[in-house]
Amino acid sequence: MGFLFYFCRKFLQVSKFKTKFIGFFKLLFPSTGIELIVFLFFLVAYGYMGSYIAIHHKIIFDGRIPWDAYFSFDNKSIVMTGGSFERHPLSYYFFNWIRELALLFSNGKMDGNFRFALAWMSNLAVSLSVLQVFKYLKNIIRLPLTLSILLILFFGAFSTNILLSFTPENFTYTLFFLTLFNHYSAIKLKKEERIPALALAFSGITIGGLTVTNIVKVFIPVAFEKSLFKDWKKLGNAVLRGVFTCICFILLYLNRINFNYENIFSKTNEQYEKFSNVNSTPTWDMILSYFFGGNILFSNFLIRDKHNMSGYHYKGIIMTVYSSWIPYIFIVVLLTLICWSYYKNFRNKLVQVLMISFLLDVIIHCVMRFGLHTSYIYGGHFVFIYPLLIGWLFFAYKESPKILSFLTAVFIILFAYLITNNYLRMTEFFWFLNNFY
Repeated sequence: MGFLFYFCRKFLQVSKFKTKFIGFFKLLFPSTGIELIVFLFFLVAYGYMGSYIAIHHKIIFDGRIPWDAYFSFDNKSIVMTGGSFERHPLSYYFFNWIRELALLFSNGKMDGNFRFALAWMSNLAVSLSVLQVFKYLKNIIRLPLTLSILLILFFGAFSTNILLSFTPENFTYTLFFLTLFNHYSAIKLKKEERIPALALAFSGITIGGLTVTNIVKVFIPVAFEKSLFKDWKKLGNAVLRGVFTCICFILLYLNRINFNYENIFSKTNEQYEKFSNVNSTPTWDMILSYFFGGNILFSNFLIRDKHNMSGYHYKGIIMTVYSSWIPYIFIVVLLTLICWSYYKNFRNKLVQVLMISFLLDVIIHCVMRFGLHTSYIYGGHFVFIYPLLIGWLFFAYKESPKILSFLTAVFIILFAYLITNNYLRMTEFFWFLNNFY
């Protein structure tokens, strides 16, 4: 009898683990026919563009160019080192795996095959990110399929997604981990379940490890767990999970720098001074054109002369502020929809999680001005918020046909302009590639 009891208990444990394992794969990958179609559509669309760039041009990875070849991305530097430890503490380990996989595909050579592998890993990450947003729209908000598809096509055409789909960067994988975590935490909150300690720790290490400030976003959904502040046991459990996550992250962070913690403060201050004191453009214009705009709607391009500090000169392309009043109107209308959604869904805890996460980036880049002059590269931290909040706005008026029709009409106009603008700007980008890379 003892053996039978032991066998049954082990069987249940294995069965429970198997169920969670299958559930994780259903969360991560397409689990229905329409999800598979959406995933494959973007995988093919992004993959075709990225493959062409990787095969015919050297801009994705050129050993002579460590940074700023296009839109301030640091491709070579990130692939080889993972980036600076004070901002990207654990990305060194992550990009070691990325680099080794790419080298395995290219037989140890950093050639076209190496660039091709890097581009396709970026493509896979961004396509899975788009899939997570689609699943959220379909399964969490429960929008009609037509609206979900329209919103995901809108999201897929964002400048951030287009660029990150072939760019080996921290932001590429941050976008994936953040969309995955937001979808997962929304499922937990909707079911009124707590986020397990191991899941929270894993999310903190992956998300905070790639960009340290993003670790705060991992704890936001925990604050909205059911009856958290009405039950001391639940609050204590949440604190323990948070402390466990922080301890795991801090130990890995300190191990990365050989426990020389003084370097963190000196380097962080140095980086803040370097990236927050640029006054070449009015602050309001940088906020609209770069932070709110450039992540979604390509602005004008400017070509500059660059060098790698070792004598090699090359051309770099960056974004400038908008030169027409139409993009400003686009951004203002989009932000109006976002604020409208927040106001209409203020009591919805899932909306609060999204907005608080977004406001964290607003504070860092717009209030503290960190990297504001190149904030269009930070889109991977927050652009997924836009389609989700617009989705919640549609949900709020599902019983009001007239307002819903008005919102749909406005959204379609925005979508049409986004597609037209970003297509034309990408033709300019390809002109740049054809002439210099």
